[in-house]
Amino acid sequence: MSERIRLHKFLADCGVASRRKSEEIIERGHVKVNGRVVDEVGTTVDPFSDTVMVDDTPVNVHKEKIHILMNKPKGVVTTTIDPEKRQTVIDVLGTVDVRVYPVGRLDYDTEGVLLLTNDGELANALLHPSSEIWKVYEVKVKGVPHYAQINKLKQGLVLDDGPTAPARVKVEEGTGRNTWLVLGLTGGRYHQIKRMCASVGLPVLKLRRIEFAGLRVDEMNPGEWRYLKPKEVGRLWALARSARAAAEARRRRAKGGRPEKPKVPVTDSR
Repeated sequence: MSERIRLHKFLADCGVASRRKSEEIIERGHVKVNGRVVDEVGTTVDPFSDTVMVDDTPVNVHKEKIHILMNKPKGVVTTTIDPEKRQTVIDVLGTVDVRVYPVGRLDYDTEGVLLLTNDGELANALLHPSSEIWKVYEVKVKGVPHYAQINKLKQGLVLDDGPTAPARVKVEEGTGRNTWLVLGLTGGRYHQIKRMCASVGLPVLKLRRIEFAGLRVDEMNPGEWRYLKPKEVGRLWALARSARAAAEARRRRAKGGRPEKPKVPVTDSR
């Protein structure tokens, strides 16, 4: 008899969605176990004997982990299914027959770097708040920013859902009417960059993500995608683990404890 695991973890491991998103899918009644709707997050399943379905589609454990880098185009939603029948990033993939899900989100009108995978463990490691993975954006704002506005973004702001971490900001170029910024941050809340810029009087006109966890799509047109190389996957694991270790060290220092030296793996091709 195999070991039972929590349903939301099983869904994440199978590439249906992240653990947090899987909890929402369960609570909304989209999941059946052995033919019966299950809406309790704490439900456990046997991965090898129970039949699990999401929206009447069977969910299976995939031994092979798939990691895909996409240059997400504008006008595409970052989800697997859209109730409004808009084009999704899964539609853009087209020929991929393994179920994957996006790691994090990009707005409907935002283009750029997006990672998709069925590797729930890696996705959780990259998205966990303590990992503090950097995301870098090119942001076209209205007007010409002055020092005080840029400095507020760099120092961090207080939005309606709480404070933001300090951002990295560089003024790239401007026309006198609009200006391009390069903005890096570790957070990823809903419309965060748009809200941050708006709060300092710099409305966002255009937004594209140019880097996520060290991944870039410089040579890819919007809508193009490719599989990550094993070395790239290894670097993602190393980055996630070293970032978590550094965050833990900071917490220890804040508490007055002696931080342990972070252990950073050289490679990990899982």
